[in-house]
Amino acid sequence: MFENVLNNEYLCKTILSILYINLMKKMIMKHFFTCSVIVLMAVIFKLTVSSPVYTPTTPNQAFTPQFITFNNNAENTRSFADEALPTTAGVNKKLKKSITRLNYAHIGSNKLHLKAHKLFAVIEPILHAYHIPDDFKYLPLVESGLDGGYSVKGARGVWQFMPGTARYYGLKVNQKVDERTDVRKSTIAACKYIWALHQEFKSWTLAAAAYNNGEIKLAKAMHEQKQKDYYAMHLNRETGAYVYNVMAMKTVIVQPEKHGYTADNNFMPDSKLLAYKL
Repeated sequence: MFENVLNNEYLCKTILSILYINLMKKMIMKHFFTCSVIVLMAVIFKLTVSSPVYTPTTPNQAFTPQFITFNNNAENTRSFADEALPTTAGVNKKLKKSITRLNYAHIGSNKLHLKAHKLFAVIEPILHAYHIPDDFKYLPLVESGLDGGYSVKGARGVWQFMPGTARYYGLKVNQKVDERTDVRKSTIAACKYIWALHQEFKSWTLAAAAYNNGEIKLAKAMHEQKQKDYYAMHLNRETGAYVYNVMAMKTVIVQPEKHGYTADNNFMPDSKLLAYKL
């Protein structure tokens, strides 16, 4: 009889153990999806908080826009975003060619500088807030030129965004609204795009080239040519001259008198353009 009691007790414990294990399995399966979502959200939150990608400076960090700085130091125009241009004969020839095209004798007006004054009042502080080098403010002058920023390929605005890229970086583009024409909003989108390009290519010069050519095409050219130096690469005509054109724009803007322009700094930016919100 005592043996039967022990057997029954053992059997009861075994049954209870099995029931407990099955119950735990059901609870785990029931809440597995919820727990997984919570863990995933925690990981995303951690990555978002720790990432420096699109984080503007804090409101307490004051920034005084420079708009246009006239500088007669030739060395100031021999670098892009603090990345020095090579001093080879080929590079010098291409840069000189780009500068010649922007000479006052060819453009024939101060329209270039007037546009720069208006755009830089908006662009400079946003570049600063998103930690993008100041030299990128010259890209819109090269991208949109003096014709208002319309392209037969579908690009629009001073930053010449294609519809798909514009939407990806937060701009509304539809039949009723096209925020590519909003200088402030499109500049914020451009900052996000440029930062992402720099994260990929680890060079501001290559980021500028990729902005013009697209990151996929540039990466393919770099892989095929086994080359990471923009100035040593063989690219299509437009992209191959792009950084030189940006540097030429910088040269003509900061050294106007050397290229036939009048160093007149009395053009006041539109007060409406000075206001911006990140």
